[in-house]
Amino acid sequence: MEPIEIAVIGGSGLYSMQGLQQVQEVRVDTPYGATSDAIAVGRLGDVPVAFLARHARGHKLLPSEIPFLANIWALKSLGVRYLLSVSAVGSLIEEAAPLDLVLPDQFIDHTRGRPRSFFGAGVVAHVSLAEPICPALHGLAARVAQSHGFGRGQVHQGGTYVCIDGPQFSTRAESLMYKQWGATVIGMTNLPEARLAREAEMAYATLALVTDYDCWRERTEAVSADMAMANLMENAAQAQALVTRVIERLDQERPDSAAHTALSSALITPLRDMDTAQRQRLAPLLGRLAAGQDTNA
Repeated sequence: MEPIEIAVIGGSGLYSMQGLQQVQEVRVDTPYGATSDAIAVGRLGDVPVAFLARHARGHKLLPSEIPFLANIWALKSLGVRYLLSVSAVGSLIEEAAPLDLVLPDQFIDHTRGRPRSFFGAGVVAHVSLAEPICPALHGLAARVAQSHGFGRGQVHQGGTYVCIDGPQFSTRAESLMYKQWGATVIGMTNLPEARLAREAEMAYATLALVTDYDCWRERTEAVSADMAMANLMENAAQAQALVTRVIERLDQERPDSAAHTALSSALITPLRDMDTAQRQRLAPLLGRLAAGQDTNA
């Protein structure tokens, strides 16, 4: 199979990718078990693309049940270098209304107990997450979104995504606290996904689809699953069109990203000190370094 450099992870309401042709379903054996679902591999025009439904088709996985390690490892093994995450979120600011699109550039991790790293068990690495969203990919997506618009909604560039475990929505006190923290939107799935994408040297960006105002806005009905999904269905069609345009532009530009060499300054344990089992477990991540493509290895 030819390397697939561009992938999309679809969140709630986005379980397949329209326009993907010559589709094959691929199941990748990973050291971390099965992925959320089979990975749909096909072509968008002339561009090889992989698509993975984060919650599985039929929406079967709670946010805390998503096999984040397996998902990112499998996509990396296919050759992915650019990863677009499409996610439903609640808004924590007045300006970002339901049906809007937010392109966050920062995260707050308020999850507990989720696996946060591929490393450990004798191999140490400390990647930088000062900019957890790739500025190059984020900028490209923002230019496309601003140029084409987003249905009835507005496009908001920048902001902070606070990630909680769920599956329950926030209490009003929590929602107000996240506002005080300066968060822009709230979701349940983009961490540790963004962390692991950086360890896998993928350029990562989030398209956050606003479905509700969470529960901080007392004059508005508190978020419910029915409310979120109703707005999400309208947003999903717009997201499909936007993702297609972003991929078309991405195929033309293929921007360089600091994420693509994230391990160069992060891997502490020398390759020569890793045993066979460690090398096999981390093979997709270490492939560039093991091939001698980095002088710091």
